[in-house]
Amino acid sequence: MRNALDVAKYFLCRVDRDAGDTISALKLQKLVYYAQAWSLVLRDKPLFQQNIQAWPHGPVVYDVWNTYKEYKHTAIPQPDACELDFTDDELEVLEEVWNAYGELSARQLEHLTHSEQPWIEARQGLDPGERSQEVILHETMKSYYEKYVVED
Repeated sequence: MRNALDVAKYFLCRVDRDAGDTISALKLQKLVYYAQAWSLVLRDKPLFQQNIQAWPHGPVVYDVWNTYKEYKHTAIPQPDACELDFTDDELEVLEEVWNAYGELSARQLEHLTHSEQPWIEARQGLDPGERSQEVILHETMKSYYEKYVVED
């Protein structure tokens, strides 16, 4: 199983900086979250080992937050090396997530996660700005997102 930082690095390497595209820490967190959710649906297993917590601004992997927190809402630079060693089925999930969510802004992704059951359920009983380390459960993520699978 991967580390969430590997998944974050994948998305940081996908950004087309030559076209003026950027990625903030907020957007990165949401992409990592969706990668985990869709891995649970499409591969029936998690993509990475870390828990995802239901923070006020949406799903957060603490290790990813801790690594990129200095950037807050500014652009995170491209990693020095973009050699990534994902399996074909992992890459398929990552590409699907990038294609589905990569064009959305950080705020659009935040609003989207705030409207979905996994984050809402994990934050149940909390005030909107209240800090929390409540974990978004894999079972909740899988059962919610598998309803949106389109069969070929």
